[in-house]
Amino acid sequence: MPFVLAMAAPQGGNPLLGLLPAVLILAIFYFVLLLPMRRRQKKVQAFLAGLKVGDQVVTSGGIYATITRLGDVSLQVQVAERVRFDISRNAVVGYQGQDPVVPETGSNA
Repeated sequence: MPFVLAMAAPQGGNPLLGLLPAVLILAIFYFVLLLPMRRRQKKVQAFLAGLKVGDQVVTSGGIYATITRLGDVSLQVQVAERVRFDISRNAVVGYQGQDPVVPETGSNA
């Protein structure tokens, strides 16, 4: 007995209606993931661009330091008397005594 596939008769609905679920998923993805990520990135970039000599900062490694020199991609910081080193601008997460510019995600606290 041969296997026969029955073809469904085309219905009179709009063919674009089939794309609606995909469009909704993309819209939700944009508003839930991409938009907040862009806002966070802009906030961090504004913070890093506003750093100046003399600011007391905290690095992502937990080092408390004072900025002594600014570069395009790096900073020179002082952590103790006559102890200075260069770090990446992106390693700075906030000012001393304040919450980080962008709170870490995924923390259980």
